[in-house]
Amino acid sequence: MSTDLLARRTRLLGPNMTTFYRDPVHIVRGKGAWLWDADGNRFLDCYNNVPHVGHAHPKVVDAITKQAATLNTHTRYLHDGILDYAERLTGTMAHDLDTMIMVCTGSEANDIALRMGRAMTGKTGIICTDNTYHGNTDLVSHLSAKKTPIGGAVDWIKKVPSPDSLTPLGGSPEAQAQAFADGIQRAIDELEAAGHGFGTLILCPFFANEGFPDLPKGFLDPTVEAVRRAGGIIIADEVQPGFGRTGRNFWGHDRIGLAPDIVTMGKPMGNGHPVAAVVTRPEIMAEFRTRFGYFNTFGGNPVSAAAAMAVLQVLEEENLVENARDTGDYTLNLLKQLKHPMIADARGAGMFLGLEFAKDGSTEAAAGFCKDLVEAMRNRGVLLHSVGRYYHGIKIRPPMCFDQAQADLLVETLDDALKALPA
Repeated sequence: MSTDLLARRTRLLGPNMTTFYRDPVHIVRGKGAWLWDADGNRFLDCYNNVPHVGHAHPKVVDAITKQAATLNTHTRYLHDGILDYAERLTGTMAHDLDTMIMVCTGSEANDIALRMGRAMTGKTGIICTDNTYHGNTDLVSHLSAKKTPIGGAVDWIKKVPSPDSLTPLGGSPEAQAQAFADGIQRAIDELEAAGHGFGTLILCPFFANEGFPDLPKGFLDPTVEAVRRAGGIIIADEVQPGFGRTGRNFWGHDRIGLAPDIVTMGKPMGNGHPVAAVVTRPEIMAEFRTRFGYFNTFGGNPVSAAAAMAVLQVLEEENLVENARDTGDYTLNLLKQLKHPMIADARGAGMFLGLEFAKDGSTEAAAGFCKDLVEAMRNRGVLLHSVGRYYHGIKIRPPMCFDQAQADLLVETLDDALKALPA
């Protein structure tokens, strides 16, 4: 069955369509943190940050269906839904971040944010880390660490070394914040010397794709000082750490102590419905609107606004940020008790955790082992995936309703898989 489905997929959607796992999972149903395949097998979803409050959450489903049965159109007509949502969403933020554009994907959100930076500064230079991902529009794809776009790297983007837990920049955890900022400063100087000028720094405040290293609050203070001195704009990409995922803060930028100029978000905000957004200060929004005249047909339509509002309501009513904190602490403690010669670190926050592996001190040498571990967990009914510069760690990122019994199952299954795999 899966062979026929894969062949049909290739014929209709084209080759090299990404699938997870050597034996891809044919999912037909989900509920909470559980998924079922076409053969009735149940899987614990420990990876998917799209169904933020749980697969098929009844309140989100109800909001979508009721609004779709009433009205769905674009934002050139007046509608209360997008305004009500904007007020509630921006009410979770400080730093005068109180205006919003709704779009459909995180890629679109980051594309807009980068153009906002250019509108405000008049400069084209962009800085990101050397192990990141922010989406796949033409502009945003130039930031990707894994693939170089056709035509090669552009000289108006500079990629700086990303922070790391095992091999910190500057040689020690204490030196890492300044070492990262020094990399930013060098990139600023290079962009200015090349004539592009430095306009924008974009980063995930949790450094999720970089392997979410343990970083203290205030880590970015020297970086912010360098960016402000140069007149730059700071974008916080909250697609992964936002909406309470890290457990003690609703936003990743608050967790690390960053006051961004622009915040982008995507996947989790509609619980699977295609919703994303950019939030910024009024003067930045006004400059962007004047310079670009942006319009998005489906962004902020009444159904999308209803889905997104329902997610915020569920987060509050079911105390899911607190659950992420408590269950996250419980799960991390269990992960730290796992024993295997290749485990180099267990870390994370809230519903965003992981294990990093190294073989004979080399993280790159652990990539094959990590890939085998992901497959072993899939075959045992637990879905997770790899992360890091060499994909040498596992990323555990379940829906926010994940509970302690499911954490027990996750770690027991991990222990079993680790014991079965040769070091």
